[in-house]
Amino acid sequence: MRRPVARFKATIGPPIWPTGPVAATIVTKPGTAMLDTLSLLTPTDFPALKRSRLTTLQVNLGYRCNQSCLHCHVNAGPNRTEMMDEANIELIPRVLAARGLSTLDLTGGAPELHPRFRWLVDAARALGVKVIDRCNLTILSEPGQDGLADFLAVNGVEVVASLPCYLEENVDAQRGKGVYDRSIAGLKRLNALGYGQPGGGLSSRSPGSPRNDLAPSGGGSGDFPEPGARLTLNLVYNPGGDHLPPAQAGLEAAYKKELLDRHGIVFNRLLTIANMPILRFGSTLLSRGRFHDYLALLKISHNPDNLAGVMCRELVSVDWRGRLYDCDFNQMLGPARAGSGNSG
Repeated sequence: MRRPVARFKATIGPPIWPTGPVAATIVTKPGTAMLDTLSLLTPTDFPALKRSRLTTLQVNLGYRCNQSCLHCHVNAGPNRTEMMDEANIELIPRVLAARGLSTLDLTGGAPELHPRFRWLVDAARALGVKVIDRCNLTILSEPGQDGLADFLAVNGVEVVASLPCYLEENVDAQRGKGVYDRSIAGLKRLNALGYGQPGGGLSSRSPGSPRNDLAPSGGGSGDFPEPGARLTLNLVYNPGGDHLPPAQAGLEAAYKKELLDRHGIVFNRLLTIANMPILRFGSTLLSRGRFHDYLALLKISHNPDNLAGVMCRELVSVDWRGRLYDCDFNQMLGPARAGSGNSG
């Protein structure tokens, strides 16, 4: 599963599967190149994955982010300028409708920094499509993001929020000083709106309800009661280095206890993921001579029982240029294909 799928517009018709050569380095900005890991990952004896029924369109709205984290497989940061253009943004609702997809999964960078983020959420919800926002929490207090948390709640957007630890020193060591406090403030704001509550808060807008307008800055569509619609808040844990996460069930219990005891915070589920040895993280491992040890750790820890639950089997991943891939991680390897003609 490593082939990009032509242009985004191809999703309205039959998909196309072009191929192309691989570059030796991954360049992130002029004068800066990271060490290549793709050539070290391609030869593998891992079992192949088989696709399931397509249910989800995962869209990367751009690489701009208000944070810059070492583990980030997207290599996102405040100085990145890549953002999805207007034509592709407006194509997304058409693709959702044409393919009968049930979920729109928005990611980045910080997807909320795209100027059409709220318009897109509005448009998807008007189609009855579930929307997931992969949120870094600090974006909720970023200048220019006034009312963002309220907007998410009104539209019943599921928030998948990254929080690498429940301890301040660990979070700030990985993401920067002050990130923990801002993350906790963001979680408290979401809880106050009904997110993650036992029994659940309620969205004030029902799927398929009409929008008041389609302005790019659309800030919500009014009150549309939907009894039983829960405001879901899931957290994501990833290790701060080249080791694997603990067992998910035990870590979730620890997160729930510590966040409740320390801050009165509640959430629905904790999702644990291992860091992918690509881009910024992979290059760092190579430069420190630890890449091959980490890859060996991933291999000996492989559990075939987990294959059925791999998220990528049910989604198509769209990058900011409108190119399609079979997985978010493979999308991030796309820049390594210099001059490949993969754009279709």
